[in-house]
This record gives sequence, structure tokens and C-alpha cells, in this order.
Amino acid sequence: MEKLNRTTAPQAKQYTEKVIQFGEGNFLRAFIEWIIWKTNQKTDFNASVVVVQPIEKGMVDSLNAQDGLYHLNLQGLDGGKPVDSVDLIDVISRGINPYRDFEDYLRLAEQPEIRFVISNTTEAGIAFDPACHFEDRPASSYPGKLVQLLYHRYEYFKGDRKKGLIIFPCELIFENGKHLKECIRQYIDLWGLGEDFRSWFEEGCGVYSTLVDRIVPGYPRDNAAALCERAGYEDNLLDKAEIFHLWVIEAPKEIAAEFPADKAGLNVLFVPSEAPYHERKVTLLNGPHTVLSPVGYLSGLDTVKECCEDPEIGRYVRKVMYEELLPTLNLPKEELEKFAGDVLERFVNPFVKHFVTSIMLNSFPKFKTRDLPGLKTYLERKGELPKGIVLGLAGICTYYKGGKRGENEIVVNDDEQIKTLLTDLWKTGDVRKVAEGVLGAAFIWDEDLNAVPGLTDLLAADLGKISSEGMRAAVRSIL
Repeated sequence: MEKLNRTTAPQAKQYTEKVIQFGEGNFLRAFIEWIIWKTNQKTDFNASVVVVQPIEKGMVDSLNAQDGLYHLNLQGLDGGKPVDSVDLIDVISRGINPYRDFEDYLRLAEQPEIRFVISNTTEAGIAFDPACHFEDRPASSYPGKLVQLLYHRYEYFKGDRKKGLIIFPCELIFENGKHLKECIRQYIDLWGLGEDFRSWFEEGCGVYSTLVDRIVPGYPRDNAAALCERAGYEDNLLDKAEIFHLWVIEAPKEIAAEFPADKAGLNVLFVPSEAPYHERKVTLLNGPHTVLSPVGYLSGLDTVKECCEDPEIGRYVRKVMYEELLPTLNLPKEELEKFAGDVLERFVNPFVKHFVTSIMLNSFPKFKTRDLPGLKTYLERKGELPKGIVLGLAGICTYYKGGKRGENEIVVNDDEQIKTLLTDLWKTGDVRKVAEGVLGAAFIWDEDLNAVPGLTDLLAADLGKISSEGMRAAVRSIL
């Protein structure tokens, strides 16, 4: 079998370098590169990507060894029908390691066709480090490297505002664009880069918040050899992802005209605010995940797919999603129902084994951000508590009791203070004290949730029902 490169794969196309991308990991290659590849196919975008290695040890050498080529395996359900595709992604032109080739990195700023900067440097990547110096080759932080590049472009093109860049951060931080922009401003101040450069950045460049959504398991170790056989090449950069994708970009329509992914039939939305979409994802995807996991696990199920397909637990999941969480959101109902349907299709993806125990890591902080806002809004709008969400909280409390499920030891992963609290509360043997103690833990909630009307009574009742009759009986009682 031949090694994959542009000599052995002459079908790979060449495009104009228009995008600088910080990050070379599985997510970006399965999401951004795929979106650009599809956009090239469907429009006249004709763009390739130069990948910049954001940390000293990375994989641009592996990318360059294959001339930027790799195969992407998409698996999932599309309209209920299984899809299992393998495509050659050819939009990466080259990779640069700025720690080794700093001058090559800076020369990217001199290319007039370069227009976009995209990044995913993890949540910790968008951070201001005052220890960075402008003379560093390169600055250690991602925002520092970016400012070095922007300043070189500003100088090379003599302050021409038409040569500014459009910047799309994809780090999993709410309002990531605002955070990145603030870091850039801090470096302009720290490094004394002057008011003219500041004006060029503020008026000629745009930093836009984005929300990304696609499950990317990454390198398919379990069937890599079979996928290489299908592709016909030895490919060390195989990548794997689900079919579903969503990219929400908080930017005006003129930016959409320059980056026409939405015109390529892709789920890329240019919107005035990403906030409702962030809230939608957290509420309708992460929210059900957080409560179905303990309820499903204590009902004898192990994966999200099993939970959704179980006659009783599946009804519970749909109750929480459609009847309790969806009505708390402020987007059009039709749009929310479409998204909820997509989420359920992702939950039952036959190609992804998503174990509920992995979701239950740090369940209390997750419930606080993902489900508690919906609980409060539901109570405010309906005048009663959402029974499914409260049962989910009771499931988390019961799971944190520890012990065994059948032959399996229940292993709780969370902050030690939370684990100690639950252990001590369950030692009382009184479900009322457990409910009061959990809801009264201000270090978890930043408030006393015993003040929420009826919540202490309902949580205590659910805990009692689970303890005496089991989780499935508790689920049946609210369906």
C-alpha cells in the first residue's frame, strides 16, 4: 500500500492559501478543514489552510510528511439512515512550526491573499501571559503569537486597513472572540506597539465569537487498518467524526459573503449573537446528558444509546428534553424541535459508544450550568417544578452515595469537598437531610436552593422512592 502524499494522490487539488490555522489536532481537521473542503467543492472559495503549530511539541512534521493530506471517516445517522464515508481532505497546504521556523511564520503575514485566522488552542489557549515579550521567537501564548503576526502584517502593508484579517476562534469558551480581542489589546499595551497599530487592528481586523459542535473521537485505532484499505493509502493521520456539525459565527453578513460556508449547504450560521445558540446547545444537548446518565446507569444501562432506546428511560429522556428544557429557551419552537431531533439522532448513533459513567465526571457543577437554569425558568413559567430534571438531580445524589451496581463498584469523580459532603449526608440515613444538605451547599450553587419553592420536598421524595423502590419505579412514577 502506498504512503499518502501529493505524488501518490494526484487527485488532491491545490488551492490558494487564504487561512492561517493555529492548531493541528483531530477536531480542527475533522471540523474546519472539512467545512473548507466542502465549501471549495460547492462554491468558488478556492481556499487552502496553512497550519501553525501552537505549542513547541506538535505534529506539523507528520502533516508535512503527507503533504497535508489525510482521510476523514464520518459515521452516524442522516435522516435515520446510517452513513459511513471516507474522504480525502486536501485543503491543508503545509504546516509551520514557529518555534523552529519563526521567519517562515512571520512571512505568512506578507501574503496578500491571506484573509482568515482560525484557532483551537484549548480553553487554556486564549490567555494573556505578561511574561511574553515581543522579541520572543515566538511568544509562548497563542494571543502573543497572533499579535506578532498582525504587527508584521501591519508594517509590511504600511497600515493598509484592507489587509486586516478576519479571526474566528473555536476554543470552547463562551464569547471566545471577546476574550481573544481583550488579550490582543493587552499585548498592544504591554509591548507599546502604538496607537496607529491599535487603530489598524480595531478598524481593519475583526475578531468574531464562534460556537462549534461536532463529536470527534479522533484517530480510529479500532479499525484504522480497514479504513486504510478502503482509502487505498497508508494514512497515519486518519480522523473520525460524527456526521452532525454546527458552526455558529457572531458576525455580520459581509463576513459571510467572504467565507461562504453557509452557501455550501453546510450548518454554518452567521448570527447577530451566539448567546441563544450557546444556551440551546448547553440546554438541549448537555442538559439531557447530565440527567440521563445517573438515571440510566441506576436503571442498569451503560451508554447514551441504550438509555435513549430503552422503553422507559427513552421516554424519560424525551420528557426532559421536549417538555421541560425546550420550553425554557427563547428561539423559535420549530428551530428548537429540529435541533432536539438532531440531538436525539446523535445520542443513538450506532457508531459511537458514549458511556454514561464518562459523562458523570463532576456532575454537580454540570447540573448547575446545564440544568439548574432550565429548572428555574420552568418553575417561573409553569408555576411548578420540572419533575424529570429534579429526578435527575436525585439520581446524581444517589450515584454519589457510592456502593455497587450489581457487581460493579460505583466510582465517583468530583471535587473532594462535594464527595465528602455526600458521604456525610448519606451516613445520616435520612433522605430529607440529604436533600436539605445538598441544596443548601452554597459552595456548589452559590446560593441556598432550599429557597426554591417545593424543591426540597420533591427532591427528598424522589430520593426516598429511589432508595425504597429503585430508579425504574421512580421514573415510571413521573411518566
